[in-house]
Amino acid sequence: MTNTLRFPPADPATAAAFFAAELAFDADPEDVVRDLRAGTAAGFQLVETRGAQAFADARIPTAINLPYREVDETTTKDLDRSLVYVCYCESFQCNAATKGALALAGLGFRVKRLSGGITAWRAAGYPVEGALSGATCAC
Repeated sequence: MTNTLRFPPADPATAAAFFAAELAFDADPEDVVRDLRAGTAAGFQLVETRGAQAFADARIPTAINLPYREVDETTTKDLDRSLVYVCYCESFQCNAATKGALALAGLGFRVKRLSGGITAWRAAGYPVEGALSGATCAC
């Protein structure tokens, strides 16, 4: 038996449900940039969940900065609850986006996480604003 098939695949209906559920939690950078370029990003807001210095250094255009450590009722009181908040951080190796999304969801906001963070965004050649002084995680 092959290693790949040692554990049998799920039936198609179970696989479809799993992958649909996975997509409910993550947004692809390409989908986000297409919406931004087309002007169809009205239903979501990008949220940089790293610290203020990281946001100043490099951020995705239109993003707001809400460091995950600061997410609470006070810092979110002016956020539009009808929007989906797409949280991002540095990369797959950083979990600030996950922590930010968790905190926002705990306060009743609808959330997604941007796959790969700003590192994947930059690697794809998408626009970045800020001083661009580096790509270190300043969570």
